[in-house]
Amino acid sequence: MAFIQMNLLSKSLMRTVPVNVILPADKMVFPGMPVREDKPYKTLYLLHGVFGNYTDWVNGTRIQRFAEENDLVVVMPSGDNAFYVDQPKGNNYYGEFIGKELVELTRKMFPLSHRREDTFIGGLSMGGYGAIRNGLKYSDTFGYVVALSSALLTESLPDRTNEAPFFLETRDYAESCFGNLDEVLTSDKNPKYLVEQLIKEGKELPAFFMACGDQDSLLGVNQDFADFLKENQAEITFEVGPGDHEWDFWDTYIKKGIEWLPVETAGLGINSGNVGI
Repeated sequence: MAFIQMNLLSKSLMRTVPVNVILPADKMVFPGMPVREDKPYKTLYLLHGVFGNYTDWVNGTRIQRFAEENDLVVVMPSGDNAFYVDQPKGNNYYGEFIGKELVELTRKMFPLSHRREDTFIGGLSMGGYGAIRNGLKYSDTFGYVVALSSALLTESLPDRTNEAPFFLETRDYAESCFGNLDEVLTSDKNPKYLVEQLIKEGKELPAFFMACGDQDSLLGVNQDFADFLKENQAEITFEVGPGDHEWDFWDTYIKKGIEWLPVETAGLGINSGNVGI
């Protein structure tokens, strides 16, 4: 399995962005095991949370093993602390970068399927919100969304003040990401609004796998959004498991999320952990 660290010059962000890619194209198999057909790979674009970067998923979970077991390409970009939405004032079009430009660039570089049903987006916390928002915003590209412990905070944003002790909870920080907070609920930054618009336009919603820990402060907003999706006849699997907002939970549930995706259960290739020597 190849692990690739690279830098992409993004027109959407007008700067170089670091990206990690897991590419199981060099997988070796034991004699007698089936060899994968030579065809494009299914792909998961996987987003980190606040304070994180493109290394988080590799450092915090067994994502490399899960990708190899399923012949799945995983693309992990850096998104700063910007919630993966477009911020025109700073020329920071994070949503456009994630939902369009990154997909186009990686499809040019690697043997990836261009089919919607083979293209997935996922993330945790801030990245869970980013996966939901961009999965809906670019629903013609992404057929499936895996969202863990998602920071679905848009409905509370208009009530924010600058009296909060932590900068992530202040109105100034929220405005730096989402713009005019009084307009957020009727904008493409609000996942519920996007769902309603897609339904009005007669477009197909992506399928969703959502999960949150039973001790996580974000459980309520995740349950609310899952219920909203069900009410709107979206395909939604929602699981609550033991844990808080932490890596043990995300390691467990990214595995479950990948198993939920329509991936190829191919098994691990030859590596130092299974050669039997």
